[in-house]
This record gives sequence, structure tokens and C-alpha cells, in this order.
Amino acid sequence: MEKTIETVDAGSGDVFRDLGYADAGERKLRVQLAMRVNEIIKDKRLTQAAAAALFGIPQPHVSELKHFKLNRFSSERLLHFMTQLDRDVEIVIRPRDAAHATGQVSVLFAV
Repeated sequence: MEKTIETVDAGSGDVFRDLGYADAGERKLRVQLAMRVNEIIKDKRLTQAAAAALFGIPQPHVSELKHFKLNRFSSERLLHFMTQLDRDVEIVIRPRDAAHATGQVSVLFAV
């Protein structure tokens, strides 16, 4: 029996870029924001129906958010949800970190 050798390619750390999405940065940002929105909903013990009422969207859309089906949610909309969950959103723009070839967008969550 002949042995086969499989190779593994190291990822870049950005799954969307590795998969070749042209909008990889936007997708990554929306996932980061959705993670935080979902954490806050969980911490506040909101039902999907209560979150939907708060956000002014149908409950099935909250289910999509919970399961990271984010096609209908822009980053701006997710930021708006944050403010509706009693969070302040602060955007800071600073010079690029020398460790990165291009500017980066990241989400930091303060307790």
C-alpha cells in the first residue's frame, strides 16, 4: 500500500482573505461586531423576540444574527445595534502599526 503525503498550508490568520473574498476586511469586521452584539444579548439575557423589538427588526433576523448569517447586516447597522444595547461606540483612527503592511480595522471590547 502506497503512503500518501498530505500538505497543510498555513493560513494568514484571516479566513476570508484565505478563501479569496474581495471584501474580506468588511466580512471580518461584521463577524467581530456580531460576536460582540451576540455576547451582549446573552449577557443581558434577552430573548430573540426582545432583541428584535429593541432593534426594530423581525425575530428571524435576530436568529440570523445569532447564527452569523450576516448578509443583511452592514457594519454600520451592527454598530447601531451596539448603541441600542446601551453601549458607547468610539472609533479611533491612528497611524498604521509598522508590523502591518496596510492599515488594519479591529474591534476592541471594553468591559
